Amino acid sequence: MSDPTDPTGPGPDDVVPDDGFFAPAPAGGAAGHAAGRRGSRRGRKRRSGCVPVLLVLALLGGGGYLAVTRGIDAIRDQFGPAADFDGPGRGSVTFEVAPGDSLTAMGHKLTEAGIVASGEAFVDAADGASIQAGFYQLRKQMAADAVVAILTDPDQVVQDQITIPEGYTVAQIVQVLAENTDYPAKDFRRALRDPDAIGLPASAQGEPEGYLFPATYAFAPDATPTDMLAAMVDRFEQAAEDAGLARAARRLGYTEHELVTIASLVEAEGFPKDMPKIARVIYNRLENPGTAGTIGRLEIDATVAYALGFNPGTALTPEQLAVDSPYNTRLNAGLPPGPIESPGDAALKAAADPAEGDWYYYVTVDLSTGETKFATSYDEFLRFKAEYQEYCRTSSDAC
Repeated sequence: MSDPTDPTGPGPDDVVPDDGFFAPAPAGGAAGHAAGRRGSRRGRKRRSGCVPVLLVLALLGGGGYLAVTRGIDAIRDQFGPAADFDGPGRGSVTFEVAPGDSLTAMGHKLTEAGIVASGEAFVDAADGASIQAGFYQLRKQMAADAVVAILTDPDQVVQDQITIPEGYTVAQIVQVLAENTDYPAKDFRRALRDPDAIGLPASAQGEPEGYLFPATYAFAPDATPTDMLAAMVDRFEQAAEDAGLARAARRLGYTEHELVTIASLVEAEGFPKDMPKIARVIYNRLENPGTAGTIGRLEIDATVAYALGFNPGTALTPEQLAVDSPYNTRLNAGLPPGPIESPGDAALKAAADPAEGDWYYYVTVDLSTGETKFATSYDEFLRFKAEYQEYCRTSSDAC
């Protein structure tokens, strides 16, 4: 049978059925020729009325050919090899693999950056590969397997990885950044003077203290001081959202800035396991100034150290504790004007969700274990204070 998709018609070896256009010739030469000619004349006569039909069939045949061809192309596109570049590529592109990125997400970003021809080619090449988060130096128009070879090599990670501990002040953070990057401290201090550029929330009132979140950061090789500080503010916003800080401020009757300030005090004062109780002591003293002899003062020495420009854990003399400063919570009732250091996740959550209790005092009675006792009255506080003093007399720890 002839190929219905072949527009050239039947070939010499095709079997043509008797459709009335051709008649078999009787035996004999002349007769045969006469019969053939008669058949031809009949054919010409009948074809004169069927030419339009043939043309329609031919057109339909051509359309079917195109449809089949396009269908084959679509199948090839769907099931054939994914588009891929050939070769090592050109130029230079810094590419970030973010923590939690799937291979599909990486493929999409690589395609958008013009590094690979298609995400499918990358996913196929990276199937089962282990890729570390960080920054990598790649090129435009790379073969997918060449990209995978770089992303799976830990030595190819290009990054400035910097850890900011919980409880660091802005001054300490600037020092760490200057020591671990190519930028001097003055460049970071200049960037801090532009709160909009680093994305400080309105609640910060233009002051970065408490809003540079303590964490480990992997900065791009071309990151500027503004970029780095902005990343830290972004991370603070994420932590504040995780802690439900805005909702807690409304529930507790404070501003978000006041809750960040409380979180910074909690960070300065205790171990994570005790932070919800310490937060409750702060709230109790703020909200019940006539109870347990507190008269509304927090009396947290870390705030005085901050006022003097010292690290919050610095031991202070009686003269220093008498410094005239709005941050001196031994002299002034209520909260200090703002945070005194950078609170971490545990402190933010404690400020947002303090423990329930009627404590007004706390004393760390064992510095080696961090054991802290909470008191509801001044007399109970004095007993715990005596226990701490006894610890200092009998232990080798410096008190």
